[in-house]
Amino acid sequence: MTFRNLGLSTDLLRAVADHGYTEPTPIQQQAIPAVLQGQDVFASAQTGTGKTAGFTLPLLQLLGTTNPNKVHRTPRALILTPTRELADQVNDSVKTYGKYLSLRSAVVYGGVGIGPQIQMLRRGIDILVATPGRLLDHLGQKTVDLSQIEILVLDECDRMLDMGFIHDIRKILAKLPPSRQTLMFSATFSKEIQQLANTLLKSPTQIEVARRNTAAEQVEQVVHPVDRDRKRELLSYMIGFHNWKQVLVFTRTKHGANRLAEQLAKDGLKTAAIHGNKSQAARTRALQDFKQGKVRVLVATDVASRGLDIDQLPHVVNFELPNVPEDYVHRIGRTGRAGNEGRAVSLVCSDEYPLLKDIERLLNQTLAKEVIPGYEPTSIAQPQAEQPKPQRSNQRRSNRAKPQTPSAPTRTQKPTKAGNRPRKRLHTA
Repeated sequence: MTFRNLGLSTDLLRAVADHGYTEPTPIQQQAIPAVLQGQDVFASAQTGTGKTAGFTLPLLQLLGTTNPNKVHRTPRALILTPTRELADQVNDSVKTYGKYLSLRSAVVYGGVGIGPQIQMLRRGIDILVATPGRLLDHLGQKTVDLSQIEILVLDECDRMLDMGFIHDIRKILAKLPPSRQTLMFSATFSKEIQQLANTLLKSPTQIEVARRNTAAEQVEQVVHPVDRDRKRELLSYMIGFHNWKQVLVFTRTKHGANRLAEQLAKDGLKTAAIHGNKSQAARTRALQDFKQGKVRVLVATDVASRGLDIDQLPHVVNFELPNVPEDYVHRIGRTGRAGNEGRAVSLVCSDEYPLLKDIERLLNQTLAKEVIPGYEPTSIAQPQAEQPKPQRSNQRRSNRAKPQTPSAPTRTQKPTKAGNRPRKRLHTA
């Protein structure tokens, strides 16, 4: 199967070839013909499998064959995304694949001035890529007209629901013509997503390339049990000892991301943080520096767990497990993309074990556990013979490990300069 077999135009095939692609991914093989036939599509696939090209290529072809030389004052296609980063990347794909077509696109999102966006919209565009909040701002100011939309794309629609955009989406849908073609692309098939699809789509073609809520098969997953107060030390050690050149690290909070980035920088690792409180310019700069190798470690909250398209990203680290197990799938989907192998490491302390169980239940698998010598947690299960008598404390306390004796072996290898040497624990009576 090649892109030529999918019915794409010569101009699009040239652009695809320029980008170095020869064979379509499974999601592209199924989605592109369905979209070209004018069908509504409800598609789910693992992150990193080519969903964006799966809708941008046929969208460009459909728009490019209708009045190709006419400058349209109002957009004919709308692509909604949950985050600014994903909006930028989708718009980049539109420009990359549409380089030989006379179609105009624009991207609008919050965090930047609205004035330049208004100027772009006034010049006339064919394709609008937007986040819901900023698009509603434009609708409120009457700087955009959605009455001529022919194709609507909801990209990462499950994430938009998770982020509370459902009411914004419904307000936007009310401004669109009912005769449009609608495409829904998602990383997961949840009941909420299926309910939304039932209200938006007309006899859709349903595509599910991956098993429901599964992690990419190319991603090796491992859990390192460790005490909470030694996580940063272990992370720094692993990056230095294994000489990891590019690492994406996830935390739960913005404050935690900033604090960890500062600590890793003090360890000698070039680090940047990316989260919702950062300005769009700062987020874009940090991501570019990370992609170009100027920054070795990028610390992010879940705002970056979707849509970050980083070629051949080798390592993702869950410094803290997410509260929502589906977010684990989205996080580790940043590595192992487009057939490349990747490694997802989770640093798990004792009070995160329930979150880990939820993730394993979602994946329907038990993740490999590996204790790093010198970083043994103080709260791991004891042999049965050493169990203390029941106390009124909770089960986690009853699972404490027997303290090491001074003769217990410790790691002897020396970490690189960026890492921290594992320290021996002193145990007193």
